[in-house]
Amino acid sequence: MHRARPLPSYLIQRYKGWKATSYAENEAWYRLLADDGQHPRAMIISCCDSRVHVTSVFGADQGEFFIHRNIANLVPPYESNGGQHGTSAAIEYAVKSLRVAHLVVMGHSNCGGVSGCADMCAGLSPELEDKSSFIGRWMDILRPGYERVSHIEDPAERTRALEKESVLISLENLATFPFVSEAIEAGRLTVHGVWLDIGAGTIEQYSPESKSYVPI
Repeated sequence: MHRARPLPSYLIQRYKGWKATSYAENEAWYRLLADDGQHPRAMIISCCDSRVHVTSVFGADQGEFFIHRNIANLVPPYESNGGQHGTSAAIEYAVKSLRVAHLVVMGHSNCGGVSGCADMCAGLSPELEDKSSFIGRWMDILRPGYERVSHIEDPAERTRALEKESVLISLENLATFPFVSEAIEAGRLTVHGVWLDIGAGTIEQYSPESKSYVPI
C-alpha cells in the first residue's frame, strides 16, 4: 500500500502562481506543445543536484531540452542483458525516437556523488562498498576515472579532477552504444562534455583536440 500524502502547501501555492501567470500568458504555446509533441534540439545529461539547473543556465524554453538527471551525471556502458536501465533508456529514446541533434553531458563543482566516489575508492566510505548500496554500485562506473586522478595529492584538486572525469567516462561509455555511434557517423548527432562551476557561474567544455577543458 502506498503512503502518498497531499503536496506541501508551498508547492501548491507556487503551482497556482504559475497557472495564473506563466501558463495564462502562454496558454496557446503550452497547448501547441501538448498537441504537437516534443521536438527537443538537444539532450542534456546532468546531475540530480538541485543547484544544477540546465534550463536556466542555457536559457531554454519548454520543449527545447530532453533532460535526464542522475547521480553524478554518469552514463553506464552499453548492456543488452534485458535489465532495467533508466539512463540507457533515456538515451535510446532521445537518439532513436526524438532524434536530437546534440547530446551534452554536464558535470559540476562540489558534486556530492563524485565526492562519495572519491571517498569510497580511497577506503573512507565502507558503507558504499556494501553490495546493497545503490549509490556505491552506481558510482562504480566512475572507478576508472578515480584511477586516472589518484596521483593528485591535494584532495580538493583530486575531487575536482574526478568531477571532470565523470564527464569523460560518460562520453567514453556513450561511444559503446551502437545507435549513438551510428548517429554520430551519419552526421545526425554530436556529443559534448561540459563542467559547470556553480559558485563562479562559469562553464568549461572538453576539447578533444587539446585533451583538456577550456572556458567558454
